[in-house]
Amino acid sequence: MNFLQAMSVSSSGLAAQRYRINIISANIANAETTRTPEGGPYRRRDVIFGALPALRTFEEELRSAPDQDEPRQVKVLGVAVDERPPVLRYDPTHPDANEEGYVAMPNVNTIEEMTNLMLARRSYEANVAAFNATKLLAMRALDIGRV
Repeated sequence: MNFLQAMSVSSSGLAAQRYRINIISANIANAETTRTPEGGPYRRRDVIFGALPALRTFEEELRSAPDQDEPRQVKVLGVAVDERPPVLRYDPTHPDANEEGYVAMPNVNTIEEMTNLMLARRSYEANVAAFNATKLLAMRALDIGRV
C-alpha cells in the first residue's frame, strides 16, 4: 500500500466517524421530541458502516495480482432506524398524552448515546493519528531523497 492509499483509508474513516457523530448528536438533540413529521415520537438512528475496496486506477487494477489483499475504505452504507418501541411516561398534562395520560417518548437512551459519542470520537482521533503518521513517513521518505 502506498502513502496515498493509506491516507485515503484514514480519510474515509474520518468522514464516516464525522457522519456518525452527526447522527448521534441528532439522537441526543431529539431525546425529548414527542412529535415528528412522520408521526409519533422521534426514533433513534444508527449508522451502518461497510468496508469497501479502495478506488484504484485502471492501470493499478491491471497490475494487481488477483489474490492480493487490497486496501479497504470505510463507507456509510445507510442509517438504520431503531425499531424498539417508544418509552411510555406518565404525564397527563403533556399535549401529546393519550387518554390514560401516557406520553410516547423517544427510544433514545442518553447514556448509550454519550458512550457511542465517546467511541466515535476515539475512532476519529485514531484515524487522525494514522493519517498524521502516514504523512510523517512520506515526509521522511522525501527527506531521504534530498540527501
